[in-house]
Amino acid sequence: MSRSVACFMAAILIVPAIVCDIRADDWPQWMGTQRDGTWRENGLVTDFPKEGLKTRWRSPVGGGYCGPAVADGRVYVADYIPNPSVQRPRNPFQRITQLGVERVLCLDAATGKIVWTHAYDVAYGMSYSAGPRATPCVDGDSVYSLGAEGDLLCLDDKTGNVKWSKHLSDSVSPTPTWGFASHPLVYGDRLICITGGCDPDHGRGVVTAFDKQTGAAIWSALKAKEPGYAPPMICQSGGVKQLIIWDPDAVYSLDPATGKIYWSQPFGPVRLGLCVMTPRFYHDPQLGDVLFVATQYEGSLVLKLDEKKPGATVLWRRAGKSDRKTDALHVLLSSASLRDGHIYGVDAYGELRCLDLKTGDRLWQTFDATTYDAGQQKWASAFLIQLGEHASRYLIANEHGDLILANLDPAGYHEISRTHLLDPTNADPGRPALWCHPACADHCIFWRNDKEMVCASMAASDNGQ
Repeated sequence: MSRSVACFMAAILIVPAIVCDIRADDWPQWMGTQRDGTWRENGLVTDFPKEGLKTRWRSPVGGGYCGPAVADGRVYVADYIPNPSVQRPRNPFQRITQLGVERVLCLDAATGKIVWTHAYDVAYGMSYSAGPRATPCVDGDSVYSLGAEGDLLCLDDKTGNVKWSKHLSDSVSPTPTWGFASHPLVYGDRLICITGGCDPDHGRGVVTAFDKQTGAAIWSALKAKEPGYAPPMICQSGGVKQLIIWDPDAVYSLDPATGKIYWSQPFGPVRLGLCVMTPRFYHDPQLGDVLFVATQYEGSLVLKLDEKKPGATVLWRRAGKSDRKTDALHVLLSSASLRDGHIYGVDAYGELRCLDLKTGDRLWQTFDATTYDAGQQKWASAFLIQLGEHASRYLIANEHGDLILANLDPAGYHEISRTHLLDPTNADPGRPALWCHPACADHCIFWRNDKEMVCASMAASDNGQ
């Protein structure tokens, strides 16, 4: 073989490896492709440039708490445009009728230009009425969106045309206090949603599985005074796929095919129905399969799952005297991260904490990631995005609009660098705050407030690294 031919053959063999290494990932639903808050792309910045990240575009959007989804070069997000005559109440807990328009927007991921908009009239009556809460879910050629007042839509991903729709709120199953907020989940041929809670015999249980193609209800399960806000999630344990549903009364495991209850564990009643965080499943080499949930008032619960058959027992449960005097971890908004025998999460008043997974003992705490004055701030929040499957490095997106690169390990919080990307615009918490989870895809971060969506490159090559 000649040297030139040998070099050509070597180049052919090398190219696929390079392409694989720089491939881009989507973020098609809440917390990413695997719904676990992990960003698996390579080639990201190792620290932030002094001048900030390279911004690719900014595009106007309306109000909302929901983060974007990114799939196949497009960005999907929902927002709310109040009628010009509407004045939102000064007290965000007050529930008054406010007329406006909810929208699902599709933007070009490369340019930020709007590809299509689907808009519909809606009367808001929930507390904290800035806009929709649930991140859209993209599956194949469909986009599933759940509005704050229960408008469940299946839209064509290319045109925005409605394939089917449901309205989940009525006099039997009214809109929850803080709106419909649980992010829809696609599992096989089903769309699984938290739907109401009052009448499972007539398709209005806490959770309902719809045929994702037609919208027909396949099954509905569980009954509660209110459904709560925690999204459904799927885990593999006990030899089966389990659908984990957490409502204000208990944690449940269901057969996703039928809605049949595998097991349940009481955890409540949760005050004000505030079960919000995504239940976190984790396989620990020593403990086996575990499941973690936590609330602002009731504290933390870790369940040990039976690995031979569906079942669960309490590993530990800990709660402080109040949400101000907490014990292990009292979570309101952001989901915790479980890794290497430890739990990392943000407490109700802003402390980022590390717990021993086996016991719930607190190893360290800091306000550095969440509050500027290094002190308690009610509901201070930050979203933790793990950078790699087993990595100790995290991208932390806090409510001030800052991005932080930090290593989290049992020894402490180790900040590498931070940069400001987006201004907090929502004043409902009594201060400007940004409570929207970003999407991480195509080596970029996509983040929104109540005025704009920003796309900034996190690629090392775009930022001088």
